[in-house]
Amino acid sequence: MAIQPVAPPPQLEAARVGLRSLLLLSGGHFFVDLYSGALGALQPLLVEHHGLTLTGAGILGGVLVTSSSVMQLAYGYLSDRFQTRMFSALGPAVAGVFISSLGLAPGYGWLLLMVWLGGAGVAAFHPQACARATVGMEEKRARAMAIFVSSGTLGFALGPTYFSIIASRMGLHGTSWAALPGVAASALLIALLPATSDGKAKVDSRADWRPLLRVWKPLGILYLLVFIRSIVQVTFAQFIPLYLHLERGYSVAHASYTLSLYLAFGAVGGFLGGHLADRFGGRLVILVSMAASTPFLALFLFSQGALSLAGLLLGGLILLFTIPVNVVMAQELVPSQAGTVSALMMGFAWGTAGLIFIPLTGWVSDHFSMHYALTGLIGFPILGVLLSLRLPR
Repeated sequence: MAIQPVAPPPQLEAARVGLRSLLLLSGGHFFVDLYSGALGALQPLLVEHHGLTLTGAGILGGVLVTSSSVMQLAYGYLSDRFQTRMFSALGPAVAGVFISSLGLAPGYGWLLLMVWLGGAGVAAFHPQACARATVGMEEKRARAMAIFVSSGTLGFALGPTYFSIIASRMGLHGTSWAALPGVAASALLIALLPATSDGKAKVDSRADWRPLLRVWKPLGILYLLVFIRSIVQVTFAQFIPLYLHLERGYSVAHASYTLSLYLAFGAVGGFLGGHLADRFGGRLVILVSMAASTPFLALFLFSQGALSLAGLLLGGLILLFTIPVNVVMAQELVPSQAGTVSALMMGFAWGTAGLIFIPLTGWVSDHFSMHYALTGLIGFPILGVLLSLRLPR
């Protein structure tokens, strides 16, 4: 008598599908954020090639964060309504093609348009991928979210070095070849990423805001905490290469490598933050992150050499403890709107912070100095300490 194969238990099968989705989406997150982090390295070259002012460079960064981050809230809403994996599957290719082609832009207007379109690929990927990254995982969700988030932060960290190497070997016009990994990542996601629960697209025409309104107070506090952290995180990431190149005499390549180190330490911080939150709770992790990051960032700005670099790296590591923590806490508050709240805690908060403070930092830098502008930012986490005390225990 033939032995019939025994089907795995539903929980085990769900866990396997969840693990495959986590790995695929983490890989996609790495590549989509590889392009999201490219502008910081390309800015010194674009400033020189097009004769941009620091205010113009800041506006360019503001356009990127608007398209790639602020617009995530709209994509999160759409991904909660249209249950199709194409939002996350096509994101790396779209981001890769347009961001990598910035060296071909004939003028400033084209730069703005291409940055906006590249940012659209970044924005489309994040809410849906973030909502699906921990599906099927009943335990240690903060740790799984830390893997997903840290993959993106690592890609963001390597973006400046990746584009710096390509630009140094092939010139600014040759950076279009950097799009190939993003196109390949999208092809892999289309081929292997599990379909939505019923295997086809669904549309829910209702916009139910009641679950969000029921938890508006803790959700609002979480949003403000991400906004405060992002003021420092996003603006530093945008201006560190220019600051080191123009005010400390670093070469463009050396400044890009320093930015990559700063962002890589941030990726490690996000990974550690997820583990610490599972053990000690998200509220304590957020409080420690806000309180401990400012002294190290001050050390970066007010010292030189190895001591300054150590302050930058440790400050970035501690500051980014909270990335997966905020997202998981928000998803647990509103599980029925996971895509929307993920976008609110990630892209929308980052984007609104960058939209305001990147151009503002550029303006202050033009009128005073970049050192003065960056110094003014590092006090914001102190406000985060006071605000985090109001989180529910």
